[in-house]
Amino acid sequence: MQINIFGASGSGSTTLGKALGKALGYPAFDGDEYFWMPSETPFTIRRKPEERNAMLNLDTAPHKNWILSGSIVNWNNNWDFDLSVFLYIPNAVRMERLKKREFERYGDKIYTNPERAAFYHEFLDWANGYDDNTTDGRTLQVHQNWMKNLKKPLLLIEGDTTVDERVAAVLRRLEELN
Repeated sequence: MQINIFGASGSGSTTLGKALGKALGYPAFDGDEYFWMPSETPFTIRRKPEERNAMLNLDTAPHKNWILSGSIVNWNNNWDFDLSVFLYIPNAVRMERLKKREFERYGDKIYTNPERAAFYHEFLDWANGYDDNTTDGRTLQVHQNWMKNLKKPLLLIEGDTTVDERVAAVLRRLEELN
């Protein structure tokens, strides 16, 4: 069983991927670890698409069952997930989560360090444009268009639900599929 969990930044796809992996005993991979190069200022240097896809393919190859969290709609890797899970939470809730996460990651540097503050505000502006499709790249419309073309089951989880509620919803859907 190969599962993809995706949504807007801050929707909880990585958190759900880890929790679901633990519940099922599946390895969970996070798309950000492949998309971004390790760097002094995290999440600023994109990895070449061919390199990231090759790395992810290599890491998942030994496993029959695995989970990939993250939006991979433009990765052109021909994955055929057995189940895709789309997470949608209200913009205001998501933006508060992102602000909290950024503070937990970087502390008050997001306010006091000019370079880090610029990245912080640029990131929040980008993430805030998801729902109204005013940002480049990952938007609600991009995800909706992609979901229309999925050939295998899709589970939509909407609202500000807990991780346990989300895991339970995915497990119920997997039972239905078996």
